[in-house]
Amino acid sequence: MSLVATERRPLSIFVVEDHEDTLMYFRMYLEDSGHRVFQASSMEEALKAVPDANCDVLISDVGLPDGDGWELLNRLRDSGLPYPPFSIAMSGFGMNADRLKSVAAGYRHHILKPFNVDQLDVLLEEASRETHPGFASGSGC
Repeated sequence: MSLVATERRPLSIFVVEDHEDTLMYFRMYLEDSGHRVFQASSMEEALKAVPDANCDVLISDVGLPDGDGWELLNRLRDSGLPYPPFSIAMSGFGMNADRLKSVAAGYRHHILKPFNVDQLDVLLEEASRETHPGFASGSGC
């Protein structure tokens, strides 16, 4: 486990990924890092579950079997229901237009698959600082 992962407050993270092995890896890594993990493997499944999950972070694949991660975030936002304040798009598509589309949809970051866990840890540290101010600096919540 990286040093970054041990310094941040555990997060509640919702992962949307249709590739079963990738989803299993995410869940194992995130839980081993002390986070609470919710998951969905499709956009419709996520639309039903995300509002009730009350998560800090949404990590969503852009390519889903029944839509895309951009539509997912747009529909969550337009629903008026709660959704995670910090969102990360992940994709095999890394063109500038793809990144801009992620930002336009409301994602804070767009990471290119495959990525290493250190890159993910940096983003989760940022999420922890924003969703739980003061914790990472040692002043508590």
